[in-house]
Amino acid sequence: MRAGDRRASLPEEQSSSFLSVSVLRRLPGFVLVGAIGFLIDAGILTALMTGLGFGPYGARAISFTVAVTATWYMNRRWVFERIAVRMSGREYTSYLLVQIIGAVINLSVFVAVIEFVPELAATPVIPLAVGAAVALMFNFSASSRFVFSETRNQKPGPGGSRQ
Repeated sequence: MRAGDRRASLPEEQSSSFLSVSVLRRLPGFVLVGAIGFLIDAGILTALMTGLGFGPYGARAISFTVAVTATWYMNRRWVFERIAVRMSGREYTSYLLVQIIGAVINLSVFVAVIEFVPELAATPVIPLAVGAAVALMFNFSASSRFVFSETRNQKPGPGGSRQ
């Protein structure tokens, strides 16, 4: 807890429940960071493919990696700033894994929606939005619980207890 920060001592802030008020307060910032990440991803993908002649898969690997790194940093600095502490290497690896699983969920839902309602293939933005919404819920939940968790990122105190 930072000096002078009394909000962190409120019972709702200390709740370990995923749906605690303190966790849900972070959702708008997480969505905004995700939107910025999407723009970074799309911009780099487009630049690599149209300007530098990359193929879609190589360009996507680069754009995804840069976007994930940018969103990890922004989430760490602005959305989960009270929680993110010194374990940045482990934290980044966990965040990358969550994002990869989220990307697989996004693509799977996209495909499932088109398979279930083939008419939507003509309007792919709808299945894209459904996939993105489901992946967003997963990414936020997993990031809150496994990457930027207050109990996961606390330093061990004397005797190995968490502070």
